[in-house]
Amino acid sequence: MKLAIFGATGGTGKLLVEQALAAGHEIIVLVRDPAKLTARHERLTITSGDVTDPGAVERVVVGVEAVISVLGSRPNTKGKPITRGTQNILDAMKKHGVRRIVLSSTPSAADPNDLPDFRFRLAVGLVRLIARSAQEDIINTAQVVRASDLDWTIVRVSLLSDTSKTGRVKTGYVSKDMGMGITRADLAEFMLKQIQDSKYLRQALAISN
Repeated sequence: MKLAIFGATGGTGKLLVEQALAAGHEIIVLVRDPAKLTARHERLTITSGDVTDPGAVERVVVGVEAVISVLGSRPNTKGKPITRGTQNILDAMKKHGVRRIVLSSTPSAADPNDLPDFRFRLAVGLVRLIARSAQEDIINTAQVVRASDLDWTIVRVSLLSDTSKTGRVKTGYVSKDMGMGITRADLAEFMLKQIQDSKYLRQALAISN
């Protein structure tokens, strides 16, 4: 498949690119600084630009079959750039007939099926305390995705580690039975599999190791 990946220079994004290429996909990415992405491949196209620029986003989305986004907000984020960028992605997808999008998020973007225990309530509360603007960006991003009529899946994770892939992924919703951590490699692999799987279509599931 031909895939667009947003957030490719982050820890999870780099692994996504690596795994997608290994799986034989053709990849196009949008990055602000191409030097931050060391991967080079004949099936990898690196486009310079910002996700808040509708024109740059459209150039990446046109002609792809699916989109994966691992965009992340920083603690001092202002102006909701991830929400704006994601809306640009959704608009471009609708314009060019691209249906499938898989994106990462956190438990701050709550789901009606969640039954958070003390751990998750504490974690979300701490994020609200130290990074309120970033948390609002995450919540608003999930809202614009849910409001779209596209074939979306939101994959929510709490804590990410850079340890080796385990191959063990637990899926469900935020609850006492859900773990809080997952490796970036497992997250990347899970998200990549969703582009051709409709099991979690229009769901905002939580995953962990």
